[in-house]
Amino acid sequence: MEKIRAFLRRKDIVFSAKRYFIDAMGAMAQGLFCTLLVGTILNTIGQQFHIGFLNAVIVTIGKGDGAVNYTIGGLCSAMVGPGMAVAIAGALKAPPLVLFSLIPVGFAANYMGGAGGPLAVLFVALFAAEVGKAVSKETKIDILVTPIVTVLAGTGLAALIAAPVGKAASAVGQAIMWATELQPFFMGILVSVIIGVALTLPISSAAICAALGLTGLAGGAAVAGCCTQMVGFAVMSFRENGWGGLVAQGIGTSMLQMPNIVKNPRIWIPPTLASAIAGPLATCLFHLEMNGTAVSSGMGTCGFVGQIGVYTGWINDITNGAKTAITAMDWTGMALICFVLPAVLSWVFCLILRKWGWIGENDLKLEL
Repeated sequence: MEKIRAFLRRKDIVFSAKRYFIDAMGAMAQGLFCTLLVGTILNTIGQQFHIGFLNAVIVTIGKGDGAVNYTIGGLCSAMVGPGMAVAIAGALKAPPLVLFSLIPVGFAANYMGGAGGPLAVLFVALFAAEVGKAVSKETKIDILVTPIVTVLAGTGLAALIAAPVGKAASAVGQAIMWATELQPFFMGILVSVIIGVALTLPISSAAICAALGLTGLAGGAAVAGCCTQMVGFAVMSFRENGWGGLVAQGIGTSMLQMPNIVKNPRIWIPPTLASAIAGPLATCLFHLEMNGTAVSSGMGTCGFVGQIGVYTGWINDITNGAKTAITAMDWTGMALICFVLPAVLSWVFCLILRKWGWIGENDLKLEL
């Protein structure tokens, strides 16, 4: 047993929830961002502003009726599986040969997983990366053995579990979206609070939304929860952190507050209460829907990705005939749910807790 432990230490194979779910899911979200999300943004910019080189076909794959034309954004989006897999392997500190071998593995897992592909990629990439690390540099023909073992392990597992995992994730996501349509008030609260809390925790709300395919009204509630956490913490900590903290949290991440939350969990109350109010307002009053990419549902105001996703969804709906035009009510709803209400509600709740002595001076201070 000691020999096995020594081998795992030497290979940096660590069986821990932190590495597999916090580090790996955080990296997975970055992989999603750099491929699917960037591709969607580039396509939207190209279409809305009629930018020629963004709309131009740069490569055609296949022939005849099966040919697929790709723009720059289309190619980015098509690489989402490899992007996530390589990012996950990087988080596991995989050596180069293992890292690069995850490219075909990620493509296979995402393709086989269908709508729930991101979750399939997570499980398959974790397994393939650890197997690859185990055999790395153990033979004199490492340049052949490591890639072959990694690819076979990954694609083999993908063939076994990607489809059922993808279907299960998709089913859960569909159930959440169906429940939100059926009970928009209560599900608006639930989805908004849970996804918002996940954004601030050291896990990836974006990866969760992508894995579940969370769009539509449920996606709108998720956007509300994420925005409330980010904008809420940014505004309520302005007296301690100034403009730097406002920007870092407001369009960066509220995860910066985690060390302070550990010291005083009560600082989490204001944005969480605010998200419980913003969520049902998003679903019941403004009918805010995320019909862009699912990963945008879990991004909030980070780089304004959540808002770009909502806008992209509006454009898609107009193109598909589901919507005639973007109305003033649409813009008002997005502004109130994503910026105004999170700022005002969190600030008011924080002011009350400061007066009660639950939040003290510098409890929200960041080391920027």
